[in-house]
Amino acid sequence: MSGFRAAFLFLVVLVLGSFLVAESAVGVNWGTVSFRKLKPSTVVDLLKDNKIEKVKLFDADPDVLTALIGSGIQVMVGIPNEMLAAISSSTTVSDSWVRQNVSRYVVKGVPDFSLYFLLPCIGRYVAVGNEPFLSSYSGQFQSYVMPALLNLQQSLAKANLAGYVKLVVPCNADAYESSLPSQGAFRPELTEIITQLVSFLNSNGSPFVVNIYPFLSLYGSTDFPQDYAFFEGSTHPVTDGPNVYYNAFDGNFDTLVAALNKLGYGQMPIVIGEVGWPTDGAISANLTAARAFNQGLINNVLSNKGTPLRPGAPPMDIYLFSLLDEGAKSTLPGNFERHWGIFSFDGQAKYPLNLYLGNKLLKNAKNVQYLPSRWCVADPTRDLSGVTNHMRIACSVADCTTLSYGGSCNAIGAKGNISYAFNSYYQLQDQNAQSCDFDGLGMVTFLDPSVGDCRFLVGVTDTSSGFGPCPWWIVIWILMLWGMWVFLM
Repeated sequence: MSGFRAAFLFLVVLVLGSFLVAESAVGVNWGTVSFRKLKPSTVVDLLKDNKIEKVKLFDADPDVLTALIGSGIQVMVGIPNEMLAAISSSTTVSDSWVRQNVSRYVVKGVPDFSLYFLLPCIGRYVAVGNEPFLSSYSGQFQSYVMPALLNLQQSLAKANLAGYVKLVVPCNADAYESSLPSQGAFRPELTEIITQLVSFLNSNGSPFVVNIYPFLSLYGSTDFPQDYAFFEGSTHPVTDGPNVYYNAFDGNFDTLVAALNKLGYGQMPIVIGEVGWPTDGAISANLTAARAFNQGLINNVLSNKGTPLRPGAPPMDIYLFSLLDEGAKSTLPGNFERHWGIFSFDGQAKYPLNLYLGNKLLKNAKNVQYLPSRWCVADPTRDLSGVTNHMRIACSVADCTTLSYGGSCNAIGAKGNISYAFNSYYQLQDQNAQSCDFDGLGMVTFLDPSVGDCRFLVGVTDTSSGFGPCPWWIVIWILMLWGMWVFLM
């Protein structure tokens, strides 16, 4: 009978491996900092319709995780920086976090072997913090990272999940620096902790996760060559000894490779946790540029050509930033922060994009429930000279970032700007009649006032939580394996 048990254990490991080991792929970041959110089940259906099998979350929203159960989508679930102090201070806290945000989404099976059937909800990774070494944080979270990792690793081991769920720490590219990729090194003040981090990652079979944003390099410097940010070749390539770099992404990636090599981990797997291009809110943030960058990125990575320092070895995975626009994000970095999505807030594709996941074009979200097709605009018969304060109030609550310099609605004229601000507030208030009054300066219209690329939005009502059924193939596998276990007993 021991032979049967060994064969059964081997079968279980194969099945678990088929769930947990996947080829490199294009995934997406799913952020939820929005005034109006699609219900999680609608977003999960959007992911499935577009055959996106990997998603990265910034927190452990139970409605989102519940909606992902049984979807076949592999998840990197995030722990916000603000939670690191508590988790680093107590294994009781880390045990509780794992229990509430990992174990509860796992279905137990084969108790004698202490194995688990992980429905593809919680996938391979838990992201511990988000860019905790960012220079602008001035070390605020730095001391919490390693203790938090060690406590969480211990908590995963207690739950018999340490072999399946890997801990990672998404880092911003400002963690390393160099004028040439081959001379890449981590910032001096980070050398000690990064050495500890990569040692931990290596010991536990975890990759190094980094966020790379050529757009921010272009946005932050008038001297940055625009064509170097994209993938069509550059008239300003970077020559580094025998290697020549024609795009910023490859140069940045190899700077990290060189920095890891200096620490003795030059072959460590790398995952791109965030990369993308915004479509609004700044010069160079537009639909054409976003499509060119994202399609060029995908083509570059999936070609498997790699980079000069890692030929034939592209990143394990890339997670596009992001899936949906987030209209309530802070605009402190820039007004573009609310416009990174490849889909608008209501799940509609902004531009053609081939993810090479089975569909040649993005598919829109289905069955989205909108408010009635009506808009609030400035009354053309009224004197609008006193409208400034009303606009200020409307835009302090609603999102008016498309009106900024370089934005898609910046050139629609003064009355158009007023109407856009009024409508943004009106939709956010669920089209309440009083919210379009503005001391008699506003009026409701049933004619879409959108102009060119400037889209006057209509709000959605599809905001309740929910989840879909478990796919039939997972149920069958579980029943078959459980039946075999009973038979062998």
